[in-house]
Amino acid sequence: MDVKFLDTTFRDGSQSLWAMGMRHGQIEAVAADMDRCGFQVIEIPGNAIHFKKMIRDLKENPWDTMHMLAQKIPNTPKSCMGGGLNLNTFGTPTPPALGELFWTRQVEIGALQRVQLTGNTADQMIRTFPKLIPFLQGIGLQCALAISYSISPRHTDELFAEQTRRAVSLNPDVIYLKDQGGLLTVDRIRTLIPLMMEIVGDIPFELHSHCTTGLAPLVYLEAIELGVRTLHTGVPPLAEGSAQPSVLNVAANARLRGHNPVVDETLLQSVSERLYAAAREDDMVLGEHLEYDYGQFVHQIPGGVISNLKFQLAEIGLDTRMDEVIEETIQIRKDLGYPIMITPYSQYMCTQAALNISTGERYKVVIDELIRFAQGAYGEDSGAPWMDQNLKDQLLANPRAAELSPTSTDAEPPSVAEYRQSLGLDGASDEALLMHTIMQGDQEINAMNAAGPPKQYLGAAQPLKTLMDTLAKHPGVRYVQVQKGADKVVLRNAPG
Repeated sequence: MDVKFLDTTFRDGSQSLWAMGMRHGQIEAVAADMDRCGFQVIEIPGNAIHFKKMIRDLKENPWDTMHMLAQKIPNTPKSCMGGGLNLNTFGTPTPPALGELFWTRQVEIGALQRVQLTGNTADQMIRTFPKLIPFLQGIGLQCALAISYSISPRHTDELFAEQTRRAVSLNPDVIYLKDQGGLLTVDRIRTLIPLMMEIVGDIPFELHSHCTTGLAPLVYLEAIELGVRTLHTGVPPLAEGSAQPSVLNVAANARLRGHNPVVDETLLQSVSERLYAAAREDDMVLGEHLEYDYGQFVHQIPGGVISNLKFQLAEIGLDTRMDEVIEETIQIRKDLGYPIMITPYSQYMCTQAALNISTGERYKVVIDELIRFAQGAYGEDSGAPWMDQNLKDQLLANPRAAELSPTSTDAEPPSVAEYRQSLGLDGASDEALLMHTIMQGDQEINAMNAAGPPKQYLGAAQPLKTLMDTLAKHPGVRYVQVQKGADKVVLRNAPG
């Protein structure tokens, strides 16, 4: 059986291990070769959350990265996680027309051919996706719809079967099982995957998991035996750890089981070596195989959230209290009626846990999103009907609740032209307007522009520069001579 691979290195690998910190230059150094590796799809950091990270922390223009990816990866379909039409998931919602422009622009420049949507709740499946999916497909994007795995008293086979049937009714191009917490076991998929695949029928089915419990590589091999044709993997060092299994490991094991991995493993090994060099240059975390961790089944915090949580706690001086924050997250999830641990709920619960620990009192200070949750803004299936009644009463009695209560309005949301005019950005390009919208202003964009061009990293196309840089680090070496046939190059170290 042919085994195909969706690559997660540039997006989920970076999010899970480097807190979304993979730089433009690191991607650019290997992108062209990644296009030749035989991947079914390559995932890229093309959504608004990643744009915000690139602008604010990396001081790099995300549109430059999208244009570069379109140029360097012209043959392999490129995909990203889709968050709908709101470009500000964790703040004031943006006009839907801007969301439409955001996705349309990426299609126009050739940066995206597919978008991955996660049906976290029945509410999304019923209210959001019936309009969103036809729009995305209408502008030329394939839609891959994820069914997110979770463990709780509510998440039974019956619930997953119901979610899968709902997904099928939306006519997506792909359906995949998304195990963001790395919670699947070999025994569990032997019942769950056949159940889902029977409902899915002829729609292509994929599997996405994380290595946070150490079980994902084994789960992937069993999934192949169950008929799953496409697996989500990463290239080391942006694989393993809290990210996806290594494509090199899964491919080798699949071959030993008598299957045909459809990737160029020799070229992938070269890509991996260059990524290791870039990681060591910037002192980045190297993904490594984790020991079995039963705690992951208890707290269920996704790999990408764990990475960012560590980064954020260190910024506010709470890095030594990580274990306390995780324990508090477990209690908050129970209090809220077991929301699925995935964006945005996982971030909300981890943020509230950090507040509870830092203040020393549970729910003394609460984030707006928890109040909205108690108000039912995220739909019944989020867990709101099952949340602790005392906590619900406390949140609804908070003075902030009255300010957050939705108000009915018949006003049409502004068009792109109206929004642009309201901001005084009539002369701005679409890409500049979208960055302004995502960042809610220009202050951080100006800081990004002032930082200058992105750092470059050495790729396969620069062997001579690599040799020159290495020679400069060793003044004791007088010269290096490279000869092929009659052609000869001599590099000399300058004296002194």
